[in-house]
Amino acid sequence: MTTDHTAPVEYAPEHAPRLNWSEHVPEVYKAMVRLDAAARQGVDPKLLELVKIRVSQINHCAFCLDMHTKDALAAGESVERIVQLSAWEESAHFYTERELAALALTEAVTVLTDGFVPDEVWAKAAAHFEEAELAQLLASITVINAWNRFGVSCRMVPGHYVPGRR
Repeated sequence: MTTDHTAPVEYAPEHAPRLNWSEHVPEVYKAMVRLDAAARQGVDPKLLELVKIRVSQINHCAFCLDMHTKDALAAGESVERIVQLSAWEESAHFYTERELAALALTEAVTVLTDGFVPDEVWAKAAAHFEEAELAQLLASITVINAWNRFGVSCRMVPGHYVPGRR
């Protein structure tokens, strides 16, 4: 979730970031970067970007949507699958069974409307992922949710991220 902040950017007041949180709590930011790197270990990079996009859609994090859509495209993901992701249940034919299981888990962990992840969602994910993979996937879902909380709360501005410049 890092970007190159070397060039100053002018924002209209209503679209300006509220707070550059990473500047004020650099140790928390560095810990988040390390946590993100640890969480992504062993997770397929294309699947990881789909998960990050879906979480960011649910949480309305425009900054993360911009970043992870660009990263997914750079990793070779198709525009069609990215576009259909917000309606993945109705567009299931675009995704593998494994991806569908990951997306269902992503949604259940992110929303937590009922206060828990349903057993059937967990069982489906467990059928497609070994325990270590499932743990990494869960860690990745949790970390992008945390990044989204910073992005949305601080009103981080999308549109300036360039893949490969982290």
